[in-house]
Amino acid sequence: MIQNTLLALAIMIFAGMLCGRLVKHIKLPNVTGYLIAGLLIGPSVFNIIPRDMIESFTIISNAALGFIAFSIGNEFKISYFKRVGATPIIIAALESLFAVIFVVIGLLLAGQSLPFSLVLGAIAAATAPAATIMVIKQYRAKGPMTETLLSVVAIDDATALMYFGICVAVANALGGGHVSIAQTLLSPLFEIGGALIVGFLLGLIFTFPLRFFKKEGNRLSLIIAFVFLGVGLADLCGFSSLLLCMAMGAALANFSRETPKIMSIAEGFTPPLFLLFFVASGAELQLSILPSIGVAGIIYVLLRVAGKMAGTALAAAICKAAAPIRKYLGMALVPQAGVAIGLSLIATTAVPEYGATIRAIILCATLIYELVGPAVAKLSLTKAGEIALPDKAK
Repeated sequence: MIQNTLLALAIMIFAGMLCGRLVKHIKLPNVTGYLIAGLLIGPSVFNIIPRDMIESFTIISNAALGFIAFSIGNEFKISYFKRVGATPIIIAALESLFAVIFVVIGLLLAGQSLPFSLVLGAIAAATAPAATIMVIKQYRAKGPMTETLLSVVAIDDATALMYFGICVAVANALGGGHVSIAQTLLSPLFEIGGALIVGFLLGLIFTFPLRFFKKEGNRLSLIIAFVFLGVGLADLCGFSSLLLCMAMGAALANFSRETPKIMSIAEGFTPPLFLLFFVASGAELQLSILPSIGVAGIIYVLLRVAGKMAGTALAAAICKAAAPIRKYLGMALVPQAGVAIGLSLIATTAVPEYGATIRAIILCATLIYELVGPAVAKLSLTKAGEIALPDKAK
């Protein structure tokens, strides 16, 4: 086992680069290679990087997710929504809702209790944007579905929090819990609203120092400082860091002409950070928990995907979206990680009698979704005809 932090980080980078290159030979995205690299060097296989050290790399995950959300927010231009209208919002609302409904009904039919089904089903709404964004960047995907996908995975975070708050409130009421229903319902609104307001204000503030700092080095320092500030404030205030950094990126995109340059500078800094994030994520995956998934876990894994695909297809049909969006967008929403794991932790206190089971199922599902999701996202973008260079991406 490696105990030196810098040596561990070096091994993670080398392993990620090697596996990222190897999986290209079987036409899988780099991010799948990074996750496999982490799985191999982590506690589940060779234990080169011990679990306590992996857990100490939380700052890498937080920083990476902050930059990912910041880049997603850059796509939220007013001109874009004037062009597409409410389509991404409707798709995000329905694909999340259908994932919840499908899982809840499936669990009830399997004989599970209603409170357990509601809380586990609510977590099904969450989608992890990181893997999808990496696939889009690697293959330079571009087109209507890619634009819609970026918006949907961003909005998805908000819809997941809202559905989770509602389902937990209902589950507590059914179980005779003492948790305030009003507080449970208002908490997601506070988390979402606070994140959007603070992020928007930070984005506006970000525009001012850009007038005085023109060199790339100075601007890179500003980017890092503001993203770190956003993630730090979110953690301090109990807001969603993803939504806060997304709002900051959106405000900057709409109020500064310097945004393209800023994003270009950021993209020069983030590749090793993202690589480390996914290798660390892979190292956290635990193969030993797979046997504990049970019938409820199988229902969750399968029906969550079915619900997202059905909800996307219906919403796209209602909005008269392009055919590729109706057919393939739902497939790209398979990945699930950070938000779902966070919600499962909340579930252990909200419905403690089911907490351990819910957490085990979500951890198992994360392992499956994170390994399979990037490849499915690539397949969906390829079928939509929006991957420009599938065989030449570095």
